[in-house]
Amino acid sequence: MEWRKDGYLITDDKSKVQLDIVHRLLAATYWGGRRPRETVERMVAGSICFSLYRGATQIGFGRAVTDSATFTWVADIVVEPEFRGAGLGQWIMECLVAHPAIKETQMVLQTRDAQGLYEKFGFSGNSALMSTKVTDL
Repeated sequence: MEWRKDGYLITDDKSKVQLDIVHRLLAATYWGGRRPRETVERMVAGSICFSLYRGATQIGFGRAVTDSATFTWVADIVVEPEFRGAGLGQWIMECLVAHPAIKETQMVLQTRDAQGLYEKFGFSGNSALMSTKVTDL
């Protein structure tokens, strides 16, 4: 699938993931800073990926690990520093939670600093672990 907005593109096509850029983006985070490139390659292979582009350059990323029936783990939502503050991380989440393969699942994630972003999508929790409301799955 592809989504377009204001000159940006998000795609779930894994063949378009620019692994070196994703590895660099994650290396700058508190949660993914020690992942080798080979690990990033394996995680992309096992996930539904949401790659954000400005032109031909990947500037953001997010992913979901799921059984496509009841459960989804949301991970690695990240945007290039110079593009932050423009709502692009929120847009990645909008595309992710609406994706047909996972939109009916319970979603869980862990964050220590972005609770406000995820609360906009129905996530809640009393610690770093947050989840959407359990439905009749």
